Amino acid sequence: MIDRNPWLTFVSHAVLILGVAIVAFPLYLALVASTHTADAIVQSPMPLLPGAHLWENYQAALFGSGKLGSNTTVVRMLWVSFVMAMVITVGKIAISLLSAFAIVYFRFPFKMLCFWAIFLTLMLPVEVRILPTYKVVADLGLLNTYGGLTLPLIASATATFLFRQFFLTVPDELVEAARIDGAGPMRFFVDVLVPLSRTSIAALFVIQFIYGWNQYLWPLLMTTSEDMYPVVIGIKRMLAGGEAAVDWNIVMATAIIAMLPPTLVVMLMQKWFVKGLVDTEK
Repeated sequence: MIDRNPWLTFVSHAVLILGVAIVAFPLYLALVASTHTADAIVQSPMPLLPGAHLWENYQAALFGSGKLGSNTTVVRMLWVSFVMAMVITVGKIAISLLSAFAIVYFRFPFKMLCFWAIFLTLMLPVEVRILPTYKVVADLGLLNTYGGLTLPLIASATATFLFRQFFLTVPDELVEAARIDGAGPMRFFVDVLVPLSRTSIAALFVIQFIYGWNQYLWPLLMTTSEDMYPVVIGIKRMLAGGEAAVDWNIVMATAIIAMLPPTLVVMLMQKWFVKGLVDTEK
């Protein structure tokens, strides 16, 4: 039974609004700072209302003086980040779907051993095995390439486990029906399993895109060419010139721009994302 107490409703809404305000206030400050000049930001107190330099600051961040301490503009870094996030996302989903399909629907020696070997890699993220991973990537000549940026991050034990658990709930009658209709394993996979997994795929797409977009440590280690810097590295390099040389209005404009693609992905796929996390219908 739902309690309709007005005071409880008021308190719950007040707590919710307070929580949103606390979380959103730093973002609001970044947005305000990106609309002022560099001199106005460092004044005390800092302006709390938007200024009149929004367009010129964002234009400078994208094409002009916002070169982030390098010869590469933010537009190039955004492209590198986008390619990296998309390849990691699509690669993780494709490999995880095929891995889970093989584990659930095929019989081969040491099948469970293979599954648990995949599962145990949850304890070996890239940060733990970063030195041997760097050695392998360097020996293969993949430094400063999209392959080097994405391949070490493209497998996911979590997604494989998620798809395996979902495939185990698919009724055996569907498999028998597909077999009676003459469908082979790959046709069953493409025509039945993938459509049934669309909500899980959508949820994973959102999570993995944000994961790929926000990668920092691995690109910082394996990229030395400015053309291959993602935007997260670019913001860090922008702050490397010392406190007096930092144009905070351009830094904040760049940070706001860097947040737009993952925010857009979440907004466009919010319905599918929520459904993929909670929906069990097939």
